[in-house]
Amino acid sequence: MAGRSSKPIELVKGHRTKAEKKIRTEAEKELLTGIALKEWPEVKKNPAAHKEFLRIKKVLNAIKKDDALHEAVINRYCLLYGECQFFETLKETTNEELKELWEQYQKNAFDYITYLSEKDKIYNRLLVADKKIMEKRKMMFDIEKENIMTIQSALRSIPKKEQSKGDSPIAAFLKQRAGINGS
Repeated sequence: MAGRSSKPIELVKGHRTKAEKKIRTEAEKELLTGIALKEWPEVKKNPAAHKEFLRIKKVLNAIKKDDALHEAVINRYCLLYGECQFFETLKETTNEELKELWEQYQKNAFDYITYLSEKDKIYNRLLVADKKIMEKRKMMFDIEKENIMTIQSALRSIPKKEQSKGDSPIAAFLKQRAGINGS
């Protein structure tokens, strides 16, 4: 197992030389487009998705990762979030319908068989909404995981220390070996 992946230089606490900070800062800048993250129109139309977009943008901006490179993923995530909120509202409405059905049954508005039939229909709608929410949450989790891994893999490519200008140890060894055998 490899060591911990490196953090963005903005989050690094502790001693770092000026040279290390400069190299890390330049390497991080190379991984970004420099174009700000933009909200898609369909995200802007959905109040829940819009609110989530603003929250994520603020968080990404705090670590200077508010970049257009992640635009599609973040917007898609926010749309899924908005859809989850819609299905949560649908579940609440369905629960209210169950309560109303029970109240009507208590008032003898219909017989027991009709009550069970209607209750079954409402439960089926509730299960469908719950299944949709779980599908959306799974997609959101996959996006979260992939987005974090993508950012982490980009950060792993940033050298933690300044690389020496000379030959690598293996290259030096091969040169030395060639010199010994070639004489």
